[in-house]
Amino acid sequence: MAGERGMSAAPIPQVSLGEATRVFARIGLLSFGGPAGQIALMHRILVDERRWLDEPRFLHALNYCMLLPGPEAMQLATYAGWLLHGVRGGLIAGLLFVLPGALVITALSAIYLFFGEVPLIQGLLFGLKAAVLAVVLEALIKVSKRALKGWPMVVIAIAAFVAIAFLKLPFPLIVIGAALVGAVMHLGGGTKANGAAVDTQPVAAMPEWAKPNARRFVATTLIWLVVWFAPLFAIRAIFGGGHVFAAEAGFFSKMAAVTFGGAYAVLSYVAQQAVETYGWLQPGEMLAGLGLAETTPGPLILVLVFVGFLGGARQSGFTALAGGLSGALITLWFTFVPCFLWIFVGAPYVETVRNVRWLASALAAVTAAVVGIIANLALWFGLHVLFADVGTLTVGPFSVPLPDPASFDWRAGIIALAAGVGLIRLRLNLLAVLAAAMLAGFVLRTL
Repeated sequence: MAGERGMSAAPIPQVSLGEATRVFARIGLLSFGGPAGQIALMHRILVDERRWLDEPRFLHALNYCMLLPGPEAMQLATYAGWLLHGVRGGLIAGLLFVLPGALVITALSAIYLFFGEVPLIQGLLFGLKAAVLAVVLEALIKVSKRALKGWPMVVIAIAAFVAIAFLKLPFPLIVIGAALVGAVMHLGGGTKANGAAVDTQPVAAMPEWAKPNARRFVATTLIWLVVWFAPLFAIRAIFGGGHVFAAEAGFFSKMAAVTFGGAYAVLSYVAQQAVETYGWLQPGEMLAGLGLAETTPGPLILVLVFVGFLGGARQSGFTALAGGLSGALITLWFTFVPCFLWIFVGAPYVETVRNVRWLASALAAVTAAVVGIIANLALWFGLHVLFADVGTLTVGPFSVPLPDPASFDWRAGIIALAAGVGLIRLRLNLLAVLAAAMLAGFVLRTL
């Protein structure tokens, strides 16, 4: 579109596929610290060091990825690879961003399953789960500062919290409702994309394969829909619709389509479904998985691999290891294949999407709702790690969690408080805080 405005811009540099592969492998191995750290890492390498992308193009790609469901950092890596070498480059960049962490979390899931009853492991995981409360609270604070600009966004966040925490409404329904409210508010003049103006500055010229093309759009859509759904139908045909593998394939496909706002936004819903509906996990196990995912490279949404591993290990009818590995692979496939679909189909039209103001306002409202959903995640996790007994008080349509004060675990409270001070107040390194919490958990459990 830069050319349509009569602007000249430098083309994408010629980079060999081998060099691009090495650089994206480096990014994948170093991608710790959540999406903020991962995006900063890619900016430093791709913009500052290599100069493969200029600043406007990098921000242009990031804005698009922020509009998509799924992990924005992984999709940004896929977009950058696609920009350099088309679909082949996008696949390489996206897979290298995910696979190192996927292998690590799968190995950690197996260790947890087979050795979780060992006192040493129990103590370490006890401290890890308590520290994760501080991690979630830190994420809540950061997202709140960015998303809650103006009282309408605060109202949306509170409504989302009440809807998911006390009314038990489905997560997808909350996301869709928030988007509709944001769009209507924009049409009524109530909001302008969280107060931010839409950037209409021209960006560098797109390579030929990245220009909008109706035939390529249809072909790419059909191919990736088949890649996504053909295994789902095959699993249902082989194992039956009630089998754990079919349930995981269907559930994580749905999550892939509605995970706006990052991993924290969807984890409370996943945890509740995995524990209460499917029985794949016990309440405290989701915290353990989240803690393990925090220590691995790659997107935090890889915690879903932990969920799929334990579900397959326990309910597949296979041996624990075979069922776990199958469940992990199924989860990985149906969580990340849709990410490639969003990029390869939508990226050529990214400029059009960027300048649709009502869509930006709708996504701003979704981001505000994410604050309420993360608050529910903190509440749900906090109650289950700090109290051994959590009941439910039902008042009309509302279901209010009711912990037993006598079951409060002071050891978990001390670790969570110390981790919160370290992360939020002192801004200590995340991995250092988690390691200290694990050591403290072992010592306190032993004593």
